[in-house]
Amino acid sequence: MSIFLLLAACGSPDSTVESKEENETSTNAQTDDEHRIVATTYAIVEFLDALDLNAVGVPTTYKDLPDKFADATEVGNAMDPDLETVLSLKPTEVLSVTNLQKDLEKPFTEHNVPVDFLDLDTVEGMFNEIEQLGETYDRSEQAKSIISEFNDKMDGVAEEVKDKESPKVLILMGVPGSYIVGTEHSYIGDLVKRAGGENAVKDREEDFISANTEYLQQLDADIILRAVHGAPDDVVEMFNEEFATNDIWKHFDAVKNNRVYDLEETLFGTTANLAVDEAIDELLTILYPEN
Repeated sequence: MSIFLLLAACGSPDSTVESKEENETSTNAQTDDEHRIVATTYAIVEFLDALDLNAVGVPTTYKDLPDKFADATEVGNAMDPDLETVLSLKPTEVLSVTNLQKDLEKPFTEHNVPVDFLDLDTVEGMFNEIEQLGETYDRSEQAKSIISEFNDKMDGVAEEVKDKESPKVLILMGVPGSYIVGTEHSYIGDLVKRAGGENAVKDREEDFISANTEYLQQLDADIILRAVHGAPDDVVEMFNEEFATNDIWKHFDAVKNNRVYDLEETLFGTTANLAVDEAIDELLTILYPEN
């Protein structure tokens, strides 16, 4: 789904309409001048784009950034932004995410960098943060439009899956060289829950836990989802080697029944993002292949 928040002109030659449009353009320009925003993750760049906001700094990423950010300065990887580059941009706000707060808060605060960590661990958290961004940057109407459209989607999904039997799902999040296990408190875990699935890992407060294959086998999952982060091709190769060489995986029911799926990173990131509707549609096809 694409969300278009461009202000549509009526095509009238009336001078009053033209004057109004000029005033709105002037107001938006003033707002962007007042706020020198540095977005450190791709998801946050998407939010700014949808809210018709600019940024002076953007993350270094292999993903294609919207054209409007072509002149923005790259500030490095989301997990380790270049502090010197960030400082050189004289930001009024730096936007990061809560799952990086433990590592990034100290260096930012030590250098008096105004930073806000957005809670994107769940779909609901994303809605709340988009609403707050709308209030902060005078984009409340745009924010309400985004949230309303997604809420309609979520309501439709809830109705679709309410009477379906819930498959048990094991979520593996891979990074180059290792992998961890996603609980229902992770973003993908939240998506699985919204799609009617049951997380195989229960009674854990963390977003992710360490992987222990003996423990994981005992969870008896119907489906294994393999998500990737960082270098997707390398992580998929790592997962393939792990499943081929570690003998224990052949004893998993999900492996026996050929129900192991690799998730596309552009849809299934580590945090909530504007691809949520496409991601949940993809999950529905995985969880309920008979549909």
